[in-house]
Amino acid sequence: MKNKYAILSVVCLAAATVPFSGSSINLALKDIATELKMNAVALSWVVTSMMLPSAVLQIPFGKVGDMIGRKKLLVTGIILFSAASFCCLFVESGALLLVMRFVQGIASAMMFGVSVAIIMNIFPREERGKAIGINTAVIYMALAAGPFLGGMATHYFGWRSIFLITALMGILALLGVFRFMKNMDWKEEASQGKFDRTGAAVYSVALICILWGFSLLPALKGALLTAGGLIALVVFIFYEKRQAAPMFDMNMFLRNRVFRMSLFAALINYAATFAVGFLISLFLQYVKGFDARQAGWILLSQPVAMMCLSPLAGRLSDKADAGRIATLGMAVIVVCLGLLLFLSPETPIIALIAVLLVLGAGFALFSSPNTNVIMSSVEKKHLGTASATTGTMRLVGQAFSMGITMMMISVFIGQKQITADVYPMLMKCLRWTFAVFAVLCCFGVYLSSIRKEKA
Repeated sequence: MKNKYAILSVVCLAAATVPFSGSSINLALKDIATELKMNAVALSWVVTSMMLPSAVLQIPFGKVGDMIGRKKLLVTGIILFSAASFCCLFVESGALLLVMRFVQGIASAMMFGVSVAIIMNIFPREERGKAIGINTAVIYMALAAGPFLGGMATHYFGWRSIFLITALMGILALLGVFRFMKNMDWKEEASQGKFDRTGAAVYSVALICILWGFSLLPALKGALLTAGGLIALVVFIFYEKRQAAPMFDMNMFLRNRVFRMSLFAALINYAATFAVGFLISLFLQYVKGFDARQAGWILLSQPVAMMCLSPLAGRLSDKADAGRIATLGMAVIVVCLGLLLFLSPETPIIALIAVLLVLGAGFALFSSPNTNVIMSSVEKKHLGTASATTGTMRLVGQAFSMGITMMMISVFIGQKQITADVYPMLMKCLRWTFAVFAVLCCFGVYLSSIRKEKA
């Protein structure tokens, strides 16, 4: 296809605005709390209010993109995200900021719901892994650049400047869409029909309850919400199986072993890795005594490795068995998590950086090839739904990863403030959490290795 790399650049830029916004805002939370007088609970929602709708709405929007056209949904998402970012420049209250962040979450679900599907549309099968690898690398680049650029922008121009950057990124992506995506829409005729609103509503309630409930565990309220969400998810599955035009074709999941196992592998991988950076940051700042800037430079090693190797892994997945490459990547992650079990106050920083670099390499070997397997295992009419489901697995896995971490902190440290006398308990918490992640990842290696259809 003509201009396929220009279109890929536009899709990558649109997708990069979301992780950049998510990672850069962390460095501005203190200033936001001071100016808008937000307490700790409200401040935590600055991040969560964007993540929740993004996780819940990706699959419904993926289906909508299949029905009305993926370009239309991408344009709508870019405009909505840019407009919400621009409005954040003028908010005068914490409540209004949370509303705008919620709108950004809705918009990000639109963009992520169709981005990988568009890439699959414009690239031939033998080049899809490479293209997905480039997209993955750009997302990691945005994640890595967010804390650095966000910190610099906040320091010199104030926290609102972060939203100006994301608004400008969105405007640039929108201009690229109008320039390079003329006369394109990528609408699947086989997906035309009535949108399954009941299914979408039940699914949304189920996922909200699961994510919200898991974040509250081990409290009784969290257990009840999680159980209610799982029950609603079962209801959703049985309901969708009886629909002529379901929001999510359950046959795509129940009868497609490769698709099903690859999604489970992705879910487990994110659940076992996302909180590693958070845990290592606690170790570096409390146990090792580094400041936030120094810790940030050390933690940068992991996303840099991901960014550099993801295109290579994606290209390799076009030429070799992508499933085996992904399995190898997850096995590398297991080894790194095992090495982190031996983390101690005496651990040399160079050794920790080496583990983080290899961990990033393992994640790169897993992510792009696994996405290639998922997207190549479904029919063309389901590309939007498959793209959105992949994004949902990522966000749900990330939420589970933080939920597991919070539970472990609650068990080993409780409500105590982290002071020098608590460091031994903190180290014990880290080791047990890494052990849980390693066991999870071992299960993920197993699922990844048996994903192929049985003869």
